[in-house]
Amino acid sequence: MHIQDSHWSSAPAIASGGTVGAAAGGNGRGPGDGSRSAPLRVDAQRNLEHVLRAAREVFGELGYGAPMEDVARRARVGVGTVYRRFPSKDVLVRRIAEEETSRLTDQARTALGQEDEPWSALSRFLRTSVASGAGRLLPPQILRVGVAEDEARVPQQRSQLGAELRLVEQRPTPESVVDDAGAAALLDVVGRLVDRARAAGELRTDVTVADVLLVIATAAPSLPDAAQQAAASARLLDILLEGLRSRPA
Repeated sequence: MHIQDSHWSSAPAIASGGTVGAAAGGNGRGPGDGSRSAPLRVDAQRNLEHVLRAAREVFGELGYGAPMEDVARRARVGVGTVYRRFPSKDVLVRRIAEEETSRLTDQARTALGQEDEPWSALSRFLRTSVASGAGRLLPPQILRVGVAEDEARVPQQRSQLGAELRLVEQRPTPESVVDDAGAAALLDVVGRLVDRARAAGELRTDVTVADVLLVIATAAPSLPDAAQQAAASARLLDILLEGLRSRPA
C-alpha cells in the first residue's frame, strides 16, 4: 500500500464515529458531506457510486498516494465532478478508509459470533478479509497503531511512494489509534479473536493483533489477472496461517 507520511501527518485524524463531514468541516454538514446529509438526484447518486467504486479500485491497486485524476479517469467523470463530491483528497481517502474499517469490523464480528472454535473463527476472518481485498485498503491508522520499542518496521507492500508502516507488539488501546472510534472497534474485536485462539492453545503465544493485521495486508497482492490474484492470495494465506498456528513442544 502506498501511503505518503506527509499526507497523513498533515491531515486531521478520521473523526470519531467515522463521519466524512466531520473530517471535512467538523460540523457534519461540510461540502464533502452532501452524500450523507441530503438525498441526491439520480445522476448525482450514480456519479457518487462510480467515484467511490473507482477510488476503491485505484487506491487498492496503487495505494492512497494515487492522484485524484486517476480516480476520475477510472470513474469516467471529470475531475471536477470528483472534487464537487469530495472537496479534497483527504476527504475521499477518509471515506474509503472508514468504509473499509467498518467492513472489516463486521467481518470480524461475524466470525466471532458464528464460529464456536477459536481457530476457525480467526482463520475465517482472515480468509474473508483477504478474499475481499481488504489488505490493499487498510488505513494507515490501523497499521500504525503504535511504534514498537525497537522501532521494527513492517516491509512495504508497494515501494514506489516509499511510506514506512509500523506496528506495535502489544494489543493497542483506543487512545493509540488517533482517537478513531472505528479503528478502535476493529482492533478490539480482532483482539478478541486473537485472545480466544491463544487461550485455546491454537495460536502461537507471540502472535499479536498487529501480526494478524499484517497478514491481511500482506496476503492481498494486486495482480492484473483476477484468477491469478485469487489463487496467489489463497496460497499465500495458507502459508501464513500455518505460520500463526502453535506447534506441539
